[in-house]
Amino acid sequence: MGHCYHHALSSVRKWGGEPEDYLPLHQWFDESKAITADFRHRALRHHAEGIFMLERFFGATITISTGRVVPVRLIGEQHIREDLGFIPSFADWVRCIRPEPWMGRAQPIHRDVDPFEAVAA
Repeated sequence: MGHCYHHALSSVRKWGGEPEDYLPLHQWFDESKAITADFRHRALRHHAEGIFMLERFFGATITISTGRVVPVRLIGEQHIREDLGFIPSFADWVRCIRPEPWMGRAQPIHRDVDPFEAVAA
């Protein structure tokens, strides 16, 4: 699904209310488009842990405009399933990242000043 508003319309069909009831949750999932505006943005939040993060930000439930209480986890699951067809784990995403040498290279810690010079002065 291409836009958060369309996810929100889908939520309305499932649970009622107005698109504005759901839009902030769907926008949260797709905020990572600000980093990379292609499908790779989904690696940051479109996984099982992302659904639990959504609950931490928005609470376990939301009360929509009709007064109905909707579990946030179900909304998160809906969003990811609409985008990917299933709910991956974060490990599923990581397995697809091709390691590069710079990713694991440790750099020595350099000191600008010799600590013994500071004491002697």
